[in-house]
Amino acid sequence: MNAGDVVLLSFIAGLGVPVTTTPVGVSGAVFLLPIQLTVLQVPSPAVTPTNLVFNIVAIPGALARYRIQAPLRSPLIMLLLIGTLPGVMIGAIARVYLVPGPHVFRVLVAGFLLPLGIWLCLPRASISMSPLREGPLPRSTTVLLAIVVGVVGGIYGIGGGSLLSPILVGRGVPIATVAPATLVSTYITSAVGAITYLLLAIANPGSHIAPNWTIGFAAGAGGLIGGYLGARLQPHLPECTLRVGLGILATTTAALYLLQAVL
Repeated sequence: MNAGDVVLLSFIAGLGVPVTTTPVGVSGAVFLLPIQLTVLQVPSPAVTPTNLVFNIVAIPGALARYRIQAPLRSPLIMLLLIGTLPGVMIGAIARVYLVPGPHVFRVLVAGFLLPLGIWLCLPRASISMSPLREGPLPRSTTVLLAIVVGVVGGIYGIGGGSLLSPILVGRGVPIATVAPATLVSTYITSAVGAITYLLLAIANPGSHIAPNWTIGFAAGAGGLIGGYLGARLQPHLPECTLRVGLGILATTTAALYLLQAVL
């Protein structure tokens, strides 16, 4: 695959994915990870900061649209950042020095996303009978969850919205609140994570820690457009449709990662 094909494929992938993910507060990096690993052949661990670069370039498109619809301020954003910022730095360090291979990651994320995705796809009547009580999470629990998500995001560059959004929506927080909050958190966390990886790359020359700038910027340019379009679609879609769509995204991602771990 020549350089032109890599740029074009990265742009198309970056454009298409956020259109379907930003309405529910997910940047789409979680879906770009397998494309980078299997199609674009980005080496590990460079795939992680490359995904973070995608988030940095792409997310402002969605935020620009959400800012028109509502102010980008909420108590939820600060709670998420309190946890994700230290978490992403810990995750980046763990990725370079401690973390196991990608197969373990895929199995763990699939084991988390699969039941959650199925649960989100259930009719409301079935969910109301679920033993998992709906309602906003306590502040301390939200921060603790954000720390865990920040570590995962730092290790694999998936942003965190793909993990935070299904949980918060599943607990009954409106998607109109969740989507901009998780995207703002993902954007700031990705910037801190990318800086951490750059410092680690300087400290470990020749170790493939630095991002692939070409793929990151090309995919991010596509995501800048796709994210804006996805955010613009959100107010025109029913809450139920977005909830089920998020469940399908979570289930599809889990199935894809399980398949990749087995093969």
